[in-house]
Amino acid sequence: MIKSFFSLGILLLSLGLFAQDRNKKEILGILDKQTAAWNRGDKEAFMKGYWENDSLMFIGKSGVTYGWTNTLNNYKKGYPDTAAMGQLHFTIISVKRLSGKYYYVVGKWHLRRSIGDLDGHYTLLFQKINGHWVIIADHSS
Repeated sequence: MIKSFFSLGILLLSLGLFAQDRNKKEILGILDKQTAAWNRGDKEAFMKGYWENDSLMFIGKSGVTYGWTNTLNNYKKGYPDTAAMGQLHFTIISVKRLSGKYYYVVGKWHLRRSIGDLDGHYTLLFQKINGHWVIIADHSS
């Protein structure tokens, strides 16, 4: 009987670790898709990683912006062409599971541009909504 409970415990632990690994891979895949979209100058495809909702929160050098459309418009204004956008590279510092529904990502961003490089750090809060991981809060500086 004890052996059965032990085996069940190991199985449940393994399943939980597998789910965490799968979630982390999905989240990193979203960031890879965002990088590819940015690097081809496609801001709308880049925004697919974000929660398309008025409650999306983006915190940048100008303060807090709420909403998917407002965030997209800020990207369009701040990066009007591919020269301003440059080539994006993310360096992941940490991907931390907060719960089965939330992950926290910390990283660095770097834009290689002909008009001068830019870089900084970011924190992202991902939430699983309707079966899909999306960024619900982004603090980039």
